[in-house]
Amino acid sequence: MTGIVDLPLWAAVPVAVLLLVGAGFTLTGSIGLLRLGSFYERLHAPTLGTSLGVGCILLASMVFFSVLQTRLVVHEVLVGILVVVTTPVTLMLLARAALHRDRLEGDDKVPRSARPPDPSA
Repeated sequence: MTGIVDLPLWAAVPVAVLLLVGAGFTLTGSIGLLRLGSFYERLHAPTLGTSLGVGCILLASMVFFSVLQTRLVVHEVLVGILVVVTTPVTLMLLARAALHRDRLEGDDKVPRSARPPDPSA
């Protein structure tokens, strides 16, 4: 499908901007995954980057195909809902598993906010 030449300028500009913004968010999340230090810090950047990046890219896809097919295309809404629901759940499960493992191993790298209160204090 090479309908890009049929896309009017008023639709091409928002599609291009949304694609670039989505790619930027995804790139930021990927860089955050590489640059941040501990496992707990690394959880947040890819989660936010993926959710926002995929959201912008799906919105661009909806605009693009809605304009080309002259009808509302909302197939991407299901993908967006699944990403928005599953990404935070995955983050929570990974964090809980890591926290449980760290507590069993007696690791001192457990964040202070996740530690139980010290009874001696």
